[in-house]
Amino acid sequence: MNLWPKMLSRLRNLLPVRTFQFDCPLVLFQSDDWGRAGLQDHNGLEKFRSAGISLGERPYDFYTLETANDVHSLSQLLKGHRDSVGRPPTFEMNFIVANLDCGQAAEQGQLSFLPLSEGLPRGWSRPGLIDAYRTGISDGVFTPALHGTSHFCRRAVARAAADDERRALLRTFWAAGTPYIYWRMPWIGYEYWDPETSDEQFLPEPTQKEFIGQTVGAFAKLFSSLPRSACAPGYRADSNTHRGWSMHGIRIAQNGPGTFAPPYMGEHDLLNLSRTVEFEPATDAAFSLENCLAQAQSCFAAGIPAIVSAHSINFHSTVKDFRSKTLGFMDQFLNALESKYSDLLYLRDGDLYDAIHKGTFEGPDGMVRLNVKQKKILRSSLVARNS
Repeated sequence: MNLWPKMLSRLRNLLPVRTFQFDCPLVLFQSDDWGRAGLQDHNGLEKFRSAGISLGERPYDFYTLETANDVHSLSQLLKGHRDSVGRPPTFEMNFIVANLDCGQAAEQGQLSFLPLSEGLPRGWSRPGLIDAYRTGISDGVFTPALHGTSHFCRRAVARAAADDERRALLRTFWAAGTPYIYWRMPWIGYEYWDPETSDEQFLPEPTQKEFIGQTVGAFAKLFSSLPRSACAPGYRADSNTHRGWSMHGIRIAQNGPGTFAPPYMGEHDLLNLSRTVEFEPATDAAFSLENCLAQAQSCFAAGIPAIVSAHSINFHSTVKDFRSKTLGFMDQFLNALESKYSDLLYLRDGDLYDAIHKGTFEGPDGMVRLNVKQKKILRSSLVARNS
């Protein structure tokens, strides 16, 4: 057993890191899984029923794929709000830049991916979706960021093909046009993380480097730009993931919820941001708008940004209408912030990075100055819970 990675991780946690605090209320939105195809709408639902699988036990059974209208509705809501310098809230949209060709996977057992820039796999129809993304980006309410290509761990799925029960389940899903539903098969892991192989679990550096390079290339073809911010699927990222991101020009690493942590500079010159407000009405049965506002207020009192997590499922509408409820809550959330905090600022990940390094970020009428206070604390106090 190789104990060196664990020892190295413990040594890192003993080192101090630079953290950053601010004297005005900052709000950022980070949103995962855009572009990732799931259940093929009602047609997919019928295919599962025909195969003897009943869906509906958990919300992610109804994860589909956003429509152009879903994206447009979110964009319109965001454009109706403004912060203290006249900017709308911006969603950092973390994209899955390709989708599994389920037909080929079911027929031949091969994992082949169709880049989002080239369309959607057979059986999908989402007219105007790519244009809706791009319009929102042009309007300043969306910023594309990097998520992944497969979302699941390809090595884990390839290994499952040697197991009769798991292979049968995968083939059933692929025949229905759905790559996976994670809670029903958690052994598929996440893109850079294989849960059943070793103590380290993360894929080796060369493999991660190859996957990240492919994903960045597909992102560039889709958006004609390179990403500045990235979030690993399942929030599972290690030092090799961060190294690969940094090599491709990414400067911000998004981390999941679980710690009340300020932004800090981590390895490979990456600004690390941890989500502090979970805005997930589609998946959280105990969701409370009051709790979200209280979480944001706690962030402002501590001088750290309120970084709001809101996955794309919250805005889906084709099989189950998650969108209407979420947009209503979001509108109330933004109204409450804007009415209470006269110096409120809506930032993108890149704006925060610029403010930390330059003291300013670009506003609608020129550069906006942001006071930044630095403090060194032990890295061990910032380790977030994976979720």
